Amino acid sequence: MSRIGKMPVAVPSGVTVTVDGQTVNMKSAKGELSYTYNDGVAVALEDNQLVITRENEEKETRALHGLTRSLLSNMVVGLTDGYKKTLLINGVGFKVDVKANKAVFSLGYSHPIYLYQPAGIKFTAEGPTTLHVEGIDKELVGEVAAKIRSLRPPEPYKGKGIKYSDETIIRKAGKTGK
Repeated sequence: MSRIGKMPVAVPSGVTVTVDGQTVNMKSAKGELSYTYNDGVAVALEDNQLVITRENEEKETRALHGLTRSLLSNMVVGLTDGYKKTLLINGVGFKVDVKANKAVFSLGYSHPIYLYQPAGIKFTAEGPTTLHVEGIDKELVGEVAAKIRSLRPPEPYKGKGIKYSDETIIRKAGKTGK
């Protein structure tokens, strides 16, 4: 039995869950999320808990058992607390500015880079060198944060670029002098 898959997902009081066929819909004051799970896995709502069971012991089904439970748990956490990634911008003249529904990056290129907020994502700038990406969908928050980081990944010599707040950049020594 999957250690992760056999644990039930607790549904807090502010979240409403409906299981319709192979689709699980969740709704709270923050928004609405849905997930369609695969064959071989069954989801049932019992006593404000989502119980995930598998129908057979095939390798793929065992893998989907834990995956389904993790994804449903992430949905509950997103609808109650939300997800947030913090990006730090390091470099001379590198900055970000959030205007209306877009972020404007100055990253040493000859032009500014405009990035519009996708639906369900909110950008907030804490000063010119810190950007927060917030939302209820963990996958979307991570994807948008990774896209922003890819605009100017951190380089190992001076540390210039965009990095996650909890990321450590291993610095390299430059050329030695004579």
